[in-house]
Amino acid sequence: MAGGARESFDVAVVGGGPAGMMAAIFAAERGARVVLLERLDDLGRKLRATGGGRCNLTNTRDRDAFLEAFGEKRRFVRPAIAAFDGAALRAFLAGRGVPTESSDGVHVFPSSGSAHSVADALAALLGERGVEIRTHVSVVRIEVADGRARGVAAAAGAWSARAVVLAAGGKSYPGLGGTDAGYELAAALGHGLVPPVPALAGIALGEAWAGECAGIVLPDVEIGIAEPGGTRRRGELLFTHRGISGPAALDLSGDVAAALLLRGAVPLAVDLAPGTSREAWVRRCEEWRRTAGRKRVRTMLGAAMPHALAERVASAAGLARDAACAHITRESRERLAGAIAALPLTAVGTEGFEKAMATRGGVALCDVDARTLSSRVVRGLFFAGEVLDVDGPCGGWNLQWAFASGRLAGVSAARWVASGGSFAYDGGGGS
Repeated sequence: MAGGARESFDVAVVGGGPAGMMAAIFAAERGARVVLLERLDDLGRKLRATGGGRCNLTNTRDRDAFLEAFGEKRRFVRPAIAAFDGAALRAFLAGRGVPTESSDGVHVFPSSGSAHSVADALAALLGERGVEIRTHVSVVRIEVADGRARGVAAAAGAWSARAVVLAAGGKSYPGLGGTDAGYELAAALGHGLVPPVPALAGIALGEAWAGECAGIVLPDVEIGIAEPGGTRRRGELLFTHRGISGPAALDLSGDVAAALLLRGAVPLAVDLAPGTSREAWVRRCEEWRRTAGRKRVRTMLGAAMPHALAERVASAAGLARDAACAHITRESRERLAGAIAALPLTAVGTEGFEKAMATRGGVALCDVDARTLSSRVVRGLFFAGEVLDVDGPCGGWNLQWAFASGRLAGVSAARWVASGGSFAYDGGGGS
């Protein structure tokens, strides 16, 4: 468009991921003339790869349980989810020829088993709604005059707009388009930023022995930061060559990464048998002493957990390799129970943004009105998706947030334009 006439639109959407596509679709549905700007050569690239290409869209948790997973940010997330929850998303996709299913009763996937069916349906709807799409456009500036968003500028040209939706995503998976461009655009206008860190990424451990347990899967553990008030997560844990992964570790990784910004290592503790108290393990060890005196402690532990891990737990308790059940003292039994209930580990890093499935941090929520996702700094500017300081656990939370926040931002932007730049909040943006 360089050297050509400047195009004018009602709404300019920056970012062609799920949040951006939804914003463009719903703004156009409300009658706005919309342009969608994407720096890559196609739309929804990360969406097409999510969940190993299967696309865990959302989950079947009830609304309160769904919101609770966002922790202290649940109040901010609530308006977008209340207006467009998992059931609404599934109905929306079904209406576009993309039925969904939940084989385990919790996680929801497209029945096709392919994320492409979702991305293709959104792309088709953009066309039906008359959204103008511009790819290979890297927006470098959101234009503002008199405190209002007036359009966007890029090396390829500029577009005038009466409202702008910033849905440029986060830094996760740069190979699929992750970038910090959205943060830079927001910061340039005076928005506060929470330092972005990788979330939903594997955790690197300082313990060399962890690599020797690579491949071990523990179906139900509780892992947390071993400090007062430290975050805890429960679920499956997988040992890798560099540390740990699996849902429990992934869900904790954002907190770990944030803590690592301030120090070089973060202490962790793993309860290998949540629901079983230390006292119960002490009693079990006492029973071993009475009934299996000649057998090694590590052998008995091997009945409760993989043998390679049992070796490490016994070592953490300070037991000799050949320690027999009959010879472990009360103090040793206490230490062993403690190692099972709180196996000490040391986080020294994560797999980084290259493998992170989400970003922790982004545009500070205090600068955004949760009811409309409008900026409190620049009128006529709206936010959606991962560019905001919102992230949830793995299992459909983050994609549901992308879809719901994109929809709310798009509806709000269209209403802003229709109202001439001054609308009153009506309870969540309508349907």
